[in-house]
Amino acid sequence: MAPPSAKPLALTLGEPAGIGPDITIAAWLRRRELNLPAFYLLGDEALVARRAKSLGADVRIASVSASEAEAAFTEALPVVATGERTTAEPGKPDASSAPAALASIGQAVADVQAGRAGAVVTNPIAKSVLYRAGFRHPGHTEFLAELAAADGRVPQPVMMLWSPRLAVVPVTIHVSLREALSQLTSELIVSTVRIVATELKSRFGISRPRIAISGLNPHAGEDGSLGHEEQTVIAPALKALRSDGIDAKGPLPADTMFHDAARSTYDCAVCMYHDQALIPIKTIAFDDAVNVTLGLPFIRTSPDHGTAFDIAGTGKANPASLIAALKLASRMAGAKS
Repeated sequence: MAPPSAKPLALTLGEPAGIGPDITIAAWLRRRELNLPAFYLLGDEALVARRAKSLGADVRIASVSASEAEAAFTEALPVVATGERTTAEPGKPDASSAPAALASIGQAVADVQAGRAGAVVTNPIAKSVLYRAGFRHPGHTEFLAELAAADGRVPQPVMMLWSPRLAVVPVTIHVSLREALSQLTSELIVSTVRIVATELKSRFGISRPRIAISGLNPHAGEDGSLGHEEQTVIAPALKALRSDGIDAKGPLPADTMFHDAARSTYDCAVCMYHDQALIPIKTIAFDDAVNVTLGLPFIRTSPDHGTAFDIAGTGKANPASLIAALKLASRMAGAKS
């Protein structure tokens, strides 16, 4: 378990009808075997009890405050109420889903900002369910950035997908490919990579991070014959980054960046758009990759998968990515303390 002085991790409910409750229960049941850090779930105790019953899981649930969570963790799954009850059944989100999911995220951020928790770990949300309820953010990452705003300034969130075998960052995130092309600028690449380099040092303990920068076009533009963005957008960014003393190389053809030998030459691959970064890591490390949000004043990790409505409540959900997210959040919190 985590050292007695460590703060517990605030774990959000995610979409109540998804597998978030399932993998939370499964992770807690393996807490001793895997030496997991203490965590508490922010949500509806009655929902958790119903899900445990449907899973046939022998789990004691303790309704506690955040300050009581660590003491309770050894013998019970600590649940801190958010005030939002939910009636959603496995695989069937309803009108109670969005308020419950959002209240859980908001309270987790409040807890870590107030020093009651060491980090935020988020279970998967269903963006389509939130959109129908009026949610206006592209995803978790952007919503967390707004919650982290101070003095009216919203930090730039950087989405990293991390595993022991590969770490990737997309410069543009939850937008269409057409919009990604319009958003991509030298300035955005520079600001993104600076955040990556800073946090690889401070939170991951890498003294001189090696960062590989992908091209945008096939074969990294083939000297301009397949596109000019490598020359007009990415190369100026690389020049600025190197002048900062950052070990950044590229632009590299994205189709040759991810084989074993190539991955051994860098600590993180920064790619120009969402799928360029996420396809390789979800191929290489689907079960144990972790979503990490860099650039925030607090630590946030998350499983690298969705709500899996089709298997919610069946006991088939694999908790491996959540377990990895909990362990990484604890590691990062220790490195930052």
